[in-house]
Amino acid sequence: MGKNVVVLDYGSGNLRSAQRAVERTGANVTVTSDFETAMAADGLLVPGVGAFEACMRGLKAVRGDWIIGRRLSGGRPVMGICVGMQILFEKGVEHGVETAGCDEWPGTVEPLEAPVVPHMGWNTVDAPEGSRMFAGMDADTHFYFVHSYGVRRWELEVHSARLNAPLVTWATHGQPFVAAVENGPLWATQFHPEKSGDAGAALLTNWVNTL
Repeated sequence: MGKNVVVLDYGSGNLRSAQRAVERTGANVTVTSDFETAMAADGLLVPGVGAFEACMRGLKAVRGDWIIGRRLSGGRPVMGICVGMQILFEKGVEHGVETAGCDEWPGTVEPLEAPVVPHMGWNTVDAPEGSRMFAGMDADTHFYFVHSYGVRRWELEVHSARLNAPLVTWATHGQPFVAAVENGPLWATQFHPEKSGDAGAALLTNWVNTL
């Protein structure tokens, strides 16, 4: 039996392309905003495109922020993609407007500082040793990015030897920014696995295999 994955429909994101990409892993995928279905799934995928503030507004309208928090408190897997990753941080700042995020991690989503914005196209990432997300992939594997904002500083500090620090993957466009995070049941990518061909398919398979 394949794992059951819900792609959260909160009015933002490439829902059908995300659905098709996860289905290729062998998972059973449902696109829905239904609270009970999202809570019961083996894995929850949170896509996102557009503005941080609009995504947060849509997420709260379907209680998505509460779903994410409740799932994570029970160790239930969640994966965010693009703005679906950004809204997991404490806040976003766009055009001078600050919007509160889900606050699963401290940190600010802010404009990229680069000669060319948006950062659009293929880029490599610098994954840490022990990454399950990028297991089996070469260091020169490319992923597809489309974004003008990102997290330029990782601010979560882990002071207890009993806790595993999140694994943070970086990429560079003008300056380094957070490209992916693995934090127990919470995974996230700034790039689009569903647009990243074989590399994205391998990454999504790695995620589904953890469910």
